[in-house]
Amino acid sequence: MVMNHQAPPAAGVPAGPPGKRPLDTVVKLALGVLFSSFALIWGGMFLSRPDRSIPPYSIGSQERFIVAVHVPSWTSDTEIETLIERFRKVAAETRNFGSMKIQPTTADDPRGRYQHIAIYIFTDEGWTEPEVLHKYVTGEDPAVRDGFEGSVRGFYRLDEQEEEGRIGPVPKGKDSAATAAYSRQLFKGLVEKSPAASQTTPAP
Repeated sequence: MVMNHQAPPAAGVPAGPPGKRPLDTVVKLALGVLFSSFALIWGGMFLSRPDRSIPPYSIGSQERFIVAVHVPSWTSDTEIETLIERFRKVAAETRNFGSMKIQPTTADDPRGRYQHIAIYIFTDEGWTEPEVLHKYVTGEDPAVRDGFEGSVRGFYRLDEQEEEGRIGPVPKGKDSAATAAYSRQLFKGLVEKSPAASQTTPAP
């Protein structure tokens, strides 16, 4: 019986390209954890919104009644306006900003847990860090305060029965004219109670 044996390659002749080496198990695990982390972050922001009519957002930090909110960098002014209008709607209907992932701002006030609130919206999440917000609240660093207010993309304020909504930086003092081109007031005045709220609120 004749058997065919493959002859070994001749000396000096390359033996063909080696096969691709598979990824190490540790590398696969590291890549899996990395992509899973990104998916969880953006998935959390996406699911945190009450519905899909507003852009994804996350509460970066909160100190007393001041809240720093982060939205993705590609969020347009129109989308930020819809988010501000959602805050306005909550104030008019239930005044329960817990549904918007915001902790009570006046927890000890018998009139309500959200009598005062100021929400600053940023596309740069660096301004929503707790340390930065604390410096802004305390005013210990004027440069932080100026940078904080100059980087705002949207703003909502509620003081008992008055509210205000803006797009763009927060105008202040002599810089008001300079920021006017980038800032636009959406509304300012008394909170307009919705019909649904008036039906569920007992008469005094």
